[in-house]
Amino acid sequence: MKRIYKCMSSILLILTNNVCFSQNASLGSWNIFNVKFNVNEKWSVFGEAQLRSLRFYDDFHYHEYKGGVNFKAHPNMTFTIGAGDYDTYKEGGNFVKPKNNDEFRLWPQITLTQAMKNIKIEQRYRAEFRFTSNGYKNRFRYRLGISYPFGKNEKGYKPYQVNVSNELFFTDKEPYFERNRALVSVGYKVSKYAALQLGYLHQFDYKINDETGRDFLQIGLYTELFKINK
Repeated sequence: MKRIYKCMSSILLILTNNVCFSQNASLGSWNIFNVKFNVNEKWSVFGEAQLRSLRFYDDFHYHEYKGGVNFKAHPNMTFTIGAGDYDTYKEGGNFVKPKNNDEFRLWPQITLTQAMKNIKIEQRYRAEFRFTSNGYKNRFRYRLGISYPFGKNEKGYKPYQVNVSNELFFTDKEPYFERNRALVSVGYKVSKYAALQLGYLHQFDYKINDETGRDFLQIGLYTELFKINK
């Protein structure tokens, strides 16, 4: 229990400090709903919707809808192909038009995982082929994440999980570096196939015009469905 309290206290301290020191920007909201359907042990499909605001559940400026197919080639390696619609609106209100960016995106992805005792390390590599309202663009993303599940294992899984991740965004044109996105979050498994996540996300942007860097409170609901064998 002492480890849990220390872990939770550290996360709350990080969240509080980052929010307090974010003097130039209000805390926004970042909402995620993700559904994954497992066809079998190797194949799965997913869908996800996101809604973001620049102030706390006000000044909604962004939404995205995406889906794709996963193939688990190895217990520690998953290939994904995804596509989606991504829309960014002007600041100063809720979904203010004209849009800053109206985008259709295709993205192949490779995810590698590694377990070190109770810690899970995840590396995600993604290429994005972006058909934007400002022309065609390429982008490349790398995310490194660490997660630590904890709590009593009474139902075949530990109910709580701490997550820390950082993601870098690059382009194929100068200045090449585009964005950095850091996240600290706590997850709670409502059941074996559903989880809630609450976290703090800080986004830094360098010369980008589709969304400005901000601080966000992130709330996510993740669910899994399975094929019923008759």
